[in-house]
Amino acid sequence: MRFAVFASGNGSNFQVIADAVKNEEIAGEIALLFSDNREAKVLERAEKMNIPSYSFSPKEFEKKSIYEGEILHLLEENQVEFIVLAGYMRLIGPALLEAYPERIINIHPSLLPAFPGLHGIKDAYESGVAETGVTVHYIDKGIDTGPIIVQESVVISSEDTLEALEEKIHQVEHRLYPAVLKQIIEEKGQ
Repeated sequence: MRFAVFASGNGSNFQVIADAVKNEEIAGEIALLFSDNREAKVLERAEKMNIPSYSFSPKEFEKKSIYEGEILHLLEENQVEFIVLAGYMRLIGPALLEAYPERIINIHPSLLPAFPGLHGIKDAYESGVAETGVTVHYIDKGIDTGPIIVQESVVISSEDTLEALEEKIHQVEHRLYPAVLKQIIEEKGQ
């Protein structure tokens, strides 16, 4: 299965997925990386791994629908069958949702439905809850509201700083996301 990874920043989840594909732990192929941020470190990661990458911002377009139309054209041109969001900090709009129904997944750093949105780790940390976690889910038109595929909890200890909690969350993400993607690709067939 050919899939695209969308990312906006550092790209640590992209890296673990790309490594798993390279090591043949995931039977799929990364057709391309897309970033909405031309300065994102993830673009350097893709270049080092010889994965085609594309970057443009919605600000470069008159409307979001035109922006998504350009992305859709890229996906069709590269025969992408599935989309993996790995730190992509934009809402997916109707054009992509209609073209890829139940074929877009996301990873979120909380136990949804708790702490949706951009600051899941910080929001959980500041709320004083005893645990948070990681959720992998399908995308729908809401913000982190799509059907949940899997969740894993992370205990917040009294000694944890925000940075320590972020590291614990990233460790779970880096193990969980490739495993879930592997399973989905096997279930959907190559």
